[in-house]
Amino acid sequence: MPQFSAQQIAIMIQGTVEGDAAVQVSQFGKIEEAKNGEISFLANPKYEDYLYQTQASVIIINEALVLKQPVTATLIRVPDAYAAFATLLTKYQELKTNNLTGIQSPSFIASTAILGENNYVAAFAHIGENVTIGNNVKIFPNVVIGDNVKIGNNVILHPGVVVYTDCILGNNITIHAGAVIGADGFGFAPKADGSFQKVPQLGNVIIEDNVEIGSNSTIDRATIGSTIIRKGVKLDNLIQIAHNVEIGENTVIAAQTGISGSTKIGKGVMVGGQVGFAGHISIANGVKIAAQSGVTKSIKVPNLTVTGNPASEHTTALRAQVYMKNLPSLEKRVKELEILVQQLSQKG
Repeated sequence: MPQFSAQQIAIMIQGTVEGDAAVQVSQFGKIEEAKNGEISFLANPKYEDYLYQTQASVIIINEALVLKQPVTATLIRVPDAYAAFATLLTKYQELKTNNLTGIQSPSFIASTAILGENNYVAAFAHIGENVTIGNNVKIFPNVVIGDNVKIGNNVILHPGVVVYTDCILGNNITIHAGAVIGADGFGFAPKADGSFQKVPQLGNVIIEDNVEIGSNSTIDRATIGSTIIRKGVKLDNLIQIAHNVEIGENTVIAAQTGISGSTKIGKGVMVGGQVGFAGHISIANGVKIAAQSGVTKSIKVPNLTVTGNPASEHTTALRAQVYMKNLPSLEKRVKELEILVQQLSQKG
């Protein structure tokens, strides 16, 4: 990280400096471990004690934080320290990647491919026929881009990403190592003899602007039409999205989630890790789904929180868990009552 003063950083993140505005930093550090010359942040109140102990030179904090005692570091106050620190990290990452330009060798670029300006193509990348690539695109080693793919501006494809034929990627997209975009959907028709006939997958995948896709995630092409990832979606690592799925704007999905074919997920949905979705269902806008839930039916009520397998409304599911926990003692009481009833009937 180049050296920046507290004042320069405050301008980047629209903050207010308290302390020495000229102090310089050149590294990032966690608040509990940061050293002189490093910048850190405090967003979680559980870490506030470190604010008064840290050796960090600059710390980004929330505007509303009331100090309990003096601090030695220069402070930058912002409305949201976590968001401001994320912005700073993003700018730092841009500084690193913006310096990457040119085409390395050996790499293959078809003669019919069209590349924009300020692009970077690393060694061992493959760009197929009739591919269109915008400006400021970074293509790292062993990336494969199939024929007729269209890619917008400011896209980063990390090592080993594969984008199959006919897929369309918008602007400001990051796809991490090993992700596969546009492999065949899982379509097989059962035959009378018990074998399965493959159903050709003729569609594509469309990824809209401002999407990030984690490492080793897979998004299958549609059987007919498109699998669609709407703008602002964030996908964690190791996610499987089947053919003809549609994921709505600004939805976030954690690792190891699997979404079966033709399921439609709304806008602003939050999905925990290891969630499984049945096929051909729909999820309303703003729904929150707890980790390891099994979603077997459509959720039609917006902003609902669900958990469990099968997934149900959160408070109802928690109540059911309490009942399940009490089943052994209830069983014992029922048996005791059965014995008592039997004894009373014998006396009668």
